[in-house]
Amino acid sequence: MAPRVVSVEADGGSRGNPGPAGYGAVVRDAETGEVLAERSESLGTATNNVAEYQGLIAGLTAAAELGAAEVDVRMDSKLVVEQMCGRWQIKHPGLRPLAAQAAGLVGRFAAVRFAWIPREQNRHADALANAAMDAAAGRPPSAPKTGQPPATPATGSDPATAPASWEPRPSFTATRLILVRHGETEYTEQGRYSGRGDVPLSEKGRAQVRATGARVAELAPSVGAVLSSPLSRCTATAASIAEALGGDVPVRTEDDLIECDFGQWEGRTFTEVRERWPGEMDAWLASPRIAPPGGESFTHVAERAHRVVTGLLTAYPGETVVVVSHVSPIKLVLRDALAAGDGFLHRLFLDAAGISVLDMWPDGGVAVRTVNDTAHLAAL
Repeated sequence: MAPRVVSVEADGGSRGNPGPAGYGAVVRDAETGEVLAERSESLGTATNNVAEYQGLIAGLTAAAELGAAEVDVRMDSKLVVEQMCGRWQIKHPGLRPLAAQAAGLVGRFAAVRFAWIPREQNRHADALANAAMDAAAGRPPSAPKTGQPPATPATGSDPATAPASWEPRPSFTATRLILVRHGETEYTEQGRYSGRGDVPLSEKGRAQVRATGARVAELAPSVGAVLSSPLSRCTATAASIAEALGGDVPVRTEDDLIECDFGQWEGRTFTEVRERWPGEMDAWLASPRIAPPGGESFTHVAERAHRVVTGLLTAYPGETVVVVSHVSPIKLVLRDALAAGDGFLHRLFLDAAGISVLDMWPDGGVAVRTVNDTAHLAAL
């Protein structure tokens, strides 16, 4: 029976850059450390980065052939790990097809998690890669370094007898963030910029947050915390959610979740702002670094939102947290989660009382599950 979760250790390199190149990959049972498959190949002349990507592709291919559902990828290549996680751009045109091939393989699994490890923890794959490089250079295989396992692995399922590069699989449990925009206010209905002004929920907004509370309770019967912007339209929304969750989860206000300060545009419609501040509006739409007159830039709001998310991942690992905030902070969290460009901020629409859900893993992996779910408001 194929293991549900496997680990893939992959490495690649070249003697010279470019030079005689090769890769190595090892697939293990994630729980026991038992070696399930090995892959290695000489690549002729290639660069280190190409060889590292080829090692990843070989390891993922082997994991798919074994029928694994989830994969923990462990590599000592910071570049490959960061690029596959979407945090670094793939600037070299020669790597883009390889990254696309690897991404296609990732899509065949229920989950793939990437983690960087030091080279000394990747010795088995490194030994296979070095043997492949020797073959590419027409030399006999290199002798293993002290403490380095030979290319033929130890067998058996006892972790105590597994090669030194194997470690028990760490706990990879996502922290789930349920992002909720506050219910409707008078300004929401009229399409007015509503930043730091403490505009209360309207009658319709109060009905919306009751429905939102019931929906959140369906999505997450167990919640570690409910955080809210300090403005009353959010605290009232958060209180309704906490009540629907049984009243056992207190609401904690967080100043960094407050809406963007729209300065002189507060309380005005888009049309009114466009007529009075056309140049300032154009500049604001073109760059998140530009603030409305007397207000705050989206870049600064993003820094605040990032602090909140980082703190939640530390304080509530593996738990579900409800975050009640405003359009701008929620959009910025979603922009970063989706690795989207700045144009995303002015193209995504978030309804009052809409719900977005994302999962965040300790290794930096992110999965956006839902954006602006409003099905619970259909009957209102």
